[in-house]
Amino acid sequence: MITAIVLIKTSVDRTPEIAEAISAFENVTEVYSVTGQWDLIAMVRVREHEELADIIPGTVNKVPGVEHTETHVAFRAYSRHDLEAAFALGLDG
Repeated sequence: MITAIVLIKTSVDRTPEIAEAISAFENVTEVYSVTGQWDLIAMVRVREHEELADIIPGTVNKVPGVEHTETHVAFRAYSRHDLEAAFALGLDG
């Protein structure tokens, strides 16, 4: 599974409607409204890299009110469990 983190700049007055529209797309698993430079962050999960081209520029960028996106593709996921195990190595409890 390939995970892409899509940072989205929106027309501020339309952020809730844009978030709802994006969350309805297949392969978009979550959409978060956030503070800072970006207005929304969408998590996109696909099986093939080529699918990202269909979903991000083909649908997300075409939602009225989406002004700009920046996409980051995840290389590896570290779960909380994995991180706790890594920090526990060599430590006596």
